[in-house]
Amino acid sequence: MWNKFFDYFTKLLVVWVLLAVAVGYLWPQALVGLKNYTDWLFALTMFGIGAVLTLKDFEPVSKSPHSVLLGTLAQFGIMPLLGFTIAKLLNLPPELALGVIMVGSVPGAMASNVISYLAKADVAFSIALTSTSTLLSPLLTPTFVYLLGKTYIEIKFWPMFLSIIKMVILPLALGMWVRYTLKEKLDEFVKVFPALSTVFIAFICGLVVALNRDYLAGVTFLIFAAVFLHNFFGLLLGYGAGILYRFDRKRRRTLAIEVGMQNAGLGAVLALKHFSYRSAVPPALFAVWCIITASILAEFWGRKSEQG
Repeated sequence: MWNKFFDYFTKLLVVWVLLAVAVGYLWPQALVGLKNYTDWLFALTMFGIGAVLTLKDFEPVSKSPHSVLLGTLAQFGIMPLLGFTIAKLLNLPPELALGVIMVGSVPGAMASNVISYLAKADVAFSIALTSTSTLLSPLLTPTFVYLLGKTYIEIKFWPMFLSIIKMVILPLALGMWVRYTLKEKLDEFVKVFPALSTVFIAFICGLVVALNRDYLAGVTFLIFAAVFLHNFFGLLLGYGAGILYRFDRKRRRTLAIEVGMQNAGLGAVLALKHFSYRSAVPPALFAVWCIITASILAEFWGRKSEQG
């Protein structure tokens, strides 16, 4: 019964995110007081994701390593440079430009696994890609942010590297260890963890809106244009990369979703911790937008598959 409840709760991610954004805008003080706990909340989220993963989820890495490598190259080859290009073309203010670059530099979104399932894509491949990009993120995320963002703001590589280790890798590894140790004993609690991730994503989006409430009105069009272009071309170029790699239809869909969806929650937390409230705005809005567009795309692809 509880598993069904938590499963349904997780599927309503878009609803919870929009509600949290509304709360952040209308009653900012309800969320601002929790801003110092974002690190711990994100670490708890990553622990939960680790507890859901099993060794079987990594089989595509060993069975088809070149496909996972190509997918990861597309992920980190397209999105960081795309974000930098969009920031330049729109002549974004430095803090917003850094936020867009941050969106492009983080790993794939964990929610992409659910979207891949709904889109009748290759879920195992999706999990392998997301896990691989996440494990590489302590090195690649600060590297791309440093290389592309230093023209706007002074970037310090090592503090960001250590933050990702503490907030992502260590809790993820601990969660996987708990899953491996407890095995079937943890099965009845597994659905709780994606629900916790849903709560955190909604919270961080609402918090960023709350912290930037007075600032948002003047730059809304620029931010939305950047987020729309980043997501749209991420999906398009991700699918195009799948064609170039000669992936089958399921894997092309998977790669489009993986590239077009980013772990923008991580981007927002890193921006809040290492830069400014304003630089967290693009990641927070991207988190909302990419879930909406990916859900629509998944519905379209899912129906198309059912129709043959």
